[in-house]
Amino acid sequence: MMTRSGNPALKENLFKGLGMAVEQGGRMTIQGTVNKVALMLLTVVASGAFIWYRSLSTGFSGVAPLFYTGMIGGFVLSLVIVFKRQLAPKLALPYAVFEGLALGGISAFMERSYPGIVSTATMLTFGTFAALLATYQSGLIRVTGNFRRMVISATGAIGIYYLLSFGLSFFGINLPLIHDSGMAGIIFSLIVVGVAAMNLVLDFDFIEQGALQGAPKYMEWYGAFGLMVTLVWLYIEILRLLSKTRNR
Repeated sequence: MMTRSGNPALKENLFKGLGMAVEQGGRMTIQGTVNKVALMLLTVVASGAFIWYRSLSTGFSGVAPLFYTGMIGGFVLSLVIVFKRQLAPKLALPYAVFEGLALGGISAFMERSYPGIVSTATMLTFGTFAALLATYQSGLIRVTGNFRRMVISATGAIGIYYLLSFGLSFFGINLPLIHDSGMAGIIFSLIVVGVAAMNLVLDFDFIEQGALQGAPKYMEWYGAFGLMVTLVWLYIEILRLLSKTRNR
């Protein structure tokens, strides 16, 4: 069965035509992917901790160049990995370094504005990840065709709304909900957090199906990269939600 994820990095038909690569480099395994997820996560944390502690003495302005470097570098590398997935083994860890710089900068800024928010967001992110992984492994959540289509459609709708908001902001037009701290804005953020969390389930299924179908070894790095993309999104959205509740 071919799997599909709402994460654009983990898309449908990704395992087709990979037989030759399997013969040359071995097969993807769940344990191998888990190891690579852990390595990427440690890299993100180390990179984020560097910019975090540096900001304590210099303030956000002192780490702004590193933050923007992380934002741009992470975005560029993510596009390269998505379109050239064979490069994932070489680019996944550099991507994690850039992502750590970006997240460290965002976290430092948010912590100055809302003390204690980062630790809460971190616990909620990993708590959500652990709970959904346990639920998925127990079989309580099954990735059916309807479930997959629902999550993908919701993810696409959110992505379009965010892109419209970003584009219209250049013309002085601010769409509601994304930054609103009223009840409607909080409900919107709750929905986005829920959709991001459900994408984790699709990512778990993608990795499992990749291992079952005998995808090539480099897909372990690609699967780990895709899962990190979702975790980063979930963390940012939880930060946004918590900041809205603080503003009320």
